[in-house]
Order: sequence, then C-alpha cells, then structure tokens
Amino acid sequence: MKSKKILNRGFTLLELLVVVAIIGILSAVVVSALNSARNKGGDAAVQANLKNAISQGEIFYGTNAVAINTYTNVCTNGVVGGANGVGAFVLAAAKANGLVSYDIDPVSPGGTLTTATCNDSASAWAAEVPLKYMSGMWCVDSAGVSRQETTSILTGTACN
Repeated sequence: MKSKKILNRGFTLLELLVVVAIIGILSAVVVSALNSARNKGGDAAVQANLKNAISQGEIFYGTNAVAINTYTNVCTNGVVGGANGVGAFVLAAAKANGLVSYDIDPVSPGGTLTTATCNDSASAWAAEVPLKYMSGMWCVDSAGVSRQETTSILTGTACN
C-alpha cells in the first residue's frame, strides 16, 4: 500500500496582510459615509424641531395667561402662564447637532455659528441653531419664516 502525503496548506503572511489592508480601506470608506449621513440627519432634526417651535409659539401667543397675545418669555424652556414656551424645541434642535444648551436673549445680541440662540419680545420672537452638514444656521421666527442662513447671525426677533 502506498501512503499518500497530506500537505498542510494555509495562507501566507503576505496574503493575510493584503486581506487585512483591504478590509481596513473598506471600513474607512464606510465610516466616512456614516459620518456624512449622521450630520445630514442632525440637520434634518434641527429643521424639524425649529419648524415645530413656530407652531408652539403661536399656541403660546394665544394661551399664555400671564401676558396674553404677546411673545414675552416665549423662549423659555418651561411653562409660562399655563403655556409651554418654544425652548424645548430650540434645545432639542441644539442637542441634535451636539450642543448642550441655547442662549435666551443674550446680553450682547447675536449668536455665533456655534451657539443656538432664541430672542423674544412682546411682539415677535426668533430662534436659530447651527447646522453641521449644510453651512450656516437654520432660523425660524414668529412670522413663520423657516430657512437656512449662511452668514447672518440672529440679532433681533426676526430672521435676517
């Protein structure tokens, strides 16, 4: 009887290194695509939350028992005169893009491209939040405006 030699065959170190390198390149491409999608999703959340703030601002205007038919303190993240302010929506929009808070009627008017801001007065209000994927800010106001602003920074109670 003849005995057969069984050869142990495996991968060489070079072949394994090539496979690992290919996997590394593919994972880098996938991660960069996911970051882009995450930023687009954050911008969409900013827009949705701020559009909801417009509706809440109108509810506040008509039901705030402390100062009915005014927007005074509408930027509050809480209840004023039995009506919820728009602050919860502005804060949710800010958090969607990685911020932890927003400024209400800052001492020196105008936010920055890295700050969410909400300004109010008796007759109007406006809020803006920075965008990650698209450049600039998303701004909404009591006149129903909801739009992207690439260079302007909120200085009053209306989108510029």
